[in-house]
Amino acid sequence: KSVEQEGEGNLFIKFEKLKERLNKEGYFNEEHKKPIPVFPKRIGIITSETGAAVRDIINVSRRRNSLVDLILYPAQVQGKDAYKTLIDGIRYFDENKSVDVIILGRGGGSIEELWNFNEEDLAKEIFKCKIPIISAVGHETDFTISDFVSDLRAATPSQAAEIAVPLEEDLYLNIKGAEEFLNKEIKGLLLKEREKVKSLEKMINLQSP
Repeated sequence: KSVEQEGEGNLFIKFEKLKERLNKEGYFNEEHKKPIPVFPKRIGIITSETGAAVRDIINVSRRRNSLVDLILYPAQVQGKDAYKTLIDGIRYFDENKSVDVIILGRGGGSIEELWNFNEEDLAKEIFKCKIPIISAVGHETDFTISDFVSDLRAATPSQAAEIAVPLEEDLYLNIKGAEEFLNKEIKGLLLKEREKVKSLEKMINLQSP
């Protein structure tokens, strides 16, 4: 009466059903997405401390900007109940308010290896978090529930670092631009005040006995 693919097929059906239900409940709605800060001072990273993902994030971040602090919360990204350590990491940063944005992720893998990022409890914790979260799970073609509920999805951990970490040279350019703007405004104000003083001086000379 019915045929289902064994193994990966069962997980895919489970994934699609959860995705459809959470979508109907509004977990993926754009109005709930928090903006990613343009110039964060501290970035929280929730991933395995020994995986390739954290090395990629650190390398890209350091290449882009040496001024941004990176705070790692070491978590399990694979295996039974690993998602609970990911939830612990989100709660830690959310309660301490110690970072401006969070990167949650790991490297690529099969649907079984990435399954912890499809857990409903994790999705709900991401949704509740007051700090913006960038999901960076797997490779470009991998999609998880965490990707849909997060404030922004990055195709890879490296791309997450590129999104979260501003280029240091851009910071200096912005500062230089602000300095030039302020100098121009100050000069303009001084010029107006000088003109007022000259006008008052003429009036005093005309009214002088």
